[in-house]
Formats: sequence, structure tokens, C-alpha cells
Amino acid sequence: MIVLFLLYRKLLSYKAKTLRVDAPRHIPSYLMQRAERTAVNISSADFDIRFWRQHIPGGKGMAKEARKLIANNKKVYHDYFLEEIYEAGIELAGTEVKSLRAGKCSIKEAFIHIDDGQVMIYGMHISPYEKGNIFNRDPLRARRLLLHKSEIRKLLGRIAQKGYTIVPVQIYFKGSLVKVEIALARGKKLYDKRQAI
Repeated sequence: MIVLFLLYRKLLSYKAKTLRVDAPRHIPSYLMQRAERTAVNISSADFDIRFWRQHIPGGKGMAKEARKLIANNKKVYHDYFLEEIYEAGIELAGTEVKSLRAGKCSIKEAFIHIDDGQVMIYGMHISPYEKGNIFNRDPLRARRLLLHKSEIRKLLGRIAQKGYTIVPVQIYFKGSLVKVEIALARGKKLYDKRQAI
């Protein structure tokens, strides 16, 4: 809300003194009044509604959060039938996130287990951050994935069946957060792999 206030105040300061403007309904009135007290008013003719739509969360012109791909596991599509896909958060250290921003990650050898009700990813390699020195962690350490309890229970029930496993598909940034796309997968037989080729 403070950002909205500052944007509105900045917009008002660039315009000449004229009539009061009618802002979109989803802007709180107390913010509008506060901004108008501290800056000059603008006319509705000068006011561009597209400005609000681009700068307000939920506005029609606002783009969806961009997904920036970090690492992809293409071999999963060849070895498994992916049945259900989940988006999980991941518990990381600060230097690991900086290393991910540089794109230094591999999930080709990674696998997922559920230990004591916690989903863990093993074998995911995140290279040490160049400037991290003593704050760097082990590149291959086990990392916890963040899922709802109901999702974990559902996955536990499904992997108890023969032939099912959980595999990491890709890692990406969603906004500023690191997300891991995992899938409940069923292993392919040799003849299934031949048909896919």
C-alpha cells in the first residue's frame, strides 16, 4: 500500500493544478486523500487508468509472475510417465540462492524421498557461490521441499503402490521465490521407451 501511495504521490507531483481525480475503486480512499494533501491534484482528462492497472496488484494489465527456468530434467520424460505435478518450495541458504540466480544448478542425478513426514531432495547439485567463502554449504546436501501436509499424505499413499516414485522435473524462480516442480511418476518399461522414440 505504501508503494501505491508513493506512486500516486509521484504522479500527482508531475501534473498541473486542476480538478480532483476519481481513482479506481480498488485504491483505498484514505491513501488517495493522503496523497492529495501532499501533492497537487490532476484532472481526470490527464489521468491515465492504464497507469493504475499496470502498477496495482490484481489490475487487469498486470502480467503474471514470470517463471525463470534454472534447471530442467529432460531425462524424466523419457524414463517415466508423469501422472501428477506439484509445485514445491525449497529450503535454501542465502549463498545457494545467489548461486541459483547465476544458473549454477543440476538436477539430473536428483531424487526425492519422504522421511518422517518431510519431503527431501537428494543429489541436487548447487555449485558454491564464488563470493560466499565460509557461508557456502555442501553442494550435494539434502534439502527440504515445502509442501502441504495433505499433499505429502497423498504422495505417501501413491508411492506405496508398486512402480510409483517422486521425481524432480525442473527448478525455477517464480517472482523472487525458488520453486521445484516435482511429479508423481510411474516407471516406463523398455517397450514404452521404444514407442516414445
